[in-house]
Amino acid sequence: MPKKRYIDLSHTIENGLITYKGLPAPVICDYLSHEASREQYEEGTEFQIGKIEMVSNTSTYVDVPFHRYKDGKDLNDVMIERFAGLDGVLISIDKGTKEIDEHHFHGADVEGKAVLVHTDWDRHWNTEQYFEGHPYLTEKAAQYLRDKNVALVGIDSMNIDNTSGNNRPVHSTLLGSEILIVEHLCHLNELVDQKFRFYAVPPKIKGMGTFAVRAFAEIME
Repeated sequence: MPKKRYIDLSHTIENGLITYKGLPAPVICDYLSHEASREQYEEGTEFQIGKIEMVSNTSTYVDVPFHRYKDGKDLNDVMIERFAGLDGVLISIDKGTKEIDEHHFHGADVEGKAVLVHTDWDRHWNTEQYFEGHPYLTEKAAQYLRDKNVALVGIDSMNIDNTSGNNRPVHSTLLGSEILIVEHLCHLNELVDQKFRFYAVPPKIKGMGTFAVRAFAEIME
């Protein structure tokens, strides 16, 4: 049996990371350090228990309907098959393109698939440039993908919506149709010309509409 190959599509969560200006960075520390634990166990035995404080929109994360709609499904309500083992399709966008309209998806087989939008914007991750002038989908693009019954839409930029204003039509359109969104992906360039399945599984949390994921692709040889 051939060995399975995976490509990690997630940014690393680390102490002090700024994902989105205005939101607090995660605080990651020891609740119990290896050194402190030595007092509780016999010699040679030690453990670490970590502690993290962070907002749910940190690093690479998934949005489910409750993120946008009060009566929408939260992370607990969405079935695991909506996050895992999805047939994927990569849509590569020319570098420098800011508005991603419906014509970028014409001709692609997207029905029922995880549609990952590759803009190469992740090259700016953890810099000031990442927050300014990022690529985004238009409302018409979101409507096109909704009408094509896609399963999930992901992007490797700061937001799937245009953040220059206060409306979020792409989130509204997709989440309103229970189409999941994954933002802040990375390494999508490694999926060019590859057949893959996509995974972006969050913890099972009640009353929350977005959370960090370990997003990855399983390459289908």
